[in-house]
Amino acid sequence: MALPYYPISEYYKKKYGEKIYKLPIKLSLTCPNRDGTAGFGGCIFCSESGGSFENLPSTITVKDQLSANKAYIGSRYKAKKFIAYFQNFSNTYMGLDDFKSVINACKEAYIVGISISTRSDCISEDKLVFLDEFSKKTGIDITIELGLQTVNYKTSKILNRCEDLSDFICAMNLIKKYNFRVCVHVILSLPWDDLDDVIETAKIINAYAINEVKIHSLFIIKGTKLDKMYQNNEFVMPKKDAYINNVICFLRNLNPDVAIQRILGRAPKEETSFCNWNTSWWLIRDEIIGYMNDRGYVQGDLVIKKQYKVIKGEKND
Repeated sequence: MALPYYPISEYYKKKYGEKIYKLPIKLSLTCPNRDGTAGFGGCIFCSESGGSFENLPSTITVKDQLSANKAYIGSRYKAKKFIAYFQNFSNTYMGLDDFKSVINACKEAYIVGISISTRSDCISEDKLVFLDEFSKKTGIDITIELGLQTVNYKTSKILNRCEDLSDFICAMNLIKKYNFRVCVHVILSLPWDDLDDVIETAKIINAYAINEVKIHSLFIIKGTKLDKMYQNNEFVMPKKDAYINNVICFLRNLNPDVAIQRILGRAPKEETSFCNWNTSWWLIRDEIIGYMNDRGYVQGDLVIKKQYKVIKGEKND
């Protein structure tokens, strides 16, 4: 089935000449939105595990986590090159010396890149300078992953993000001084967002020339504040068709050179009160792809159309 969007696998193949897989790393960290620096309680959708379900314990060293995950993933997918992925919580939220130590632990021959998931308000110049020097010395590529989620500040407030679009803009102004790739995470089934918010999120990503996007649906993890709100009927989850429409409109308004890491995530059924409308993630993915292919839609086609109208001097719709 032809893909109507630019998959990250295609970028990796062009860049490295072969398939690349991520090796997840879990550190013993917290988040400024949990310890009182920015807020308390964390984002209402975030579990105590900090955003992942399949990582090894944080008590295992970075090198040992990489080695164990390489053995499993490498054998399963016949992969030889990997990206070290610091996944849980805010992975720049530590002292500079500690940060240097965990990054330096990734200097392995099979590591071609390091991906660091963090918050916009945890981006600092000293760590970016170190990463720049590290990348130049080792040849290991650096990607910063930021959880934007939505550009709607009212929704961000409901989610208890304790950061907003201005924080994202400040972070991007710092990161863009260096030759790092940036991946942005977005949630496209937030009950408090509408289609205009989804399209505006794509436009902001375009404006900052973001390199990669990871698209999520909203999971409701058991025991979270979001779960309590859901059980109390404080909001209604959008229908599956609405999510599919949001993803399609988002992709069509997104620059065609933005690599897509995923268009849908997944979580263990036993740990969620709501996940992907009780539908297999790949069925929803295939439905999105099929709908776009049937209608001739591709990533960025509305961006290109708008640019063409401007060049021709025509009035935009």
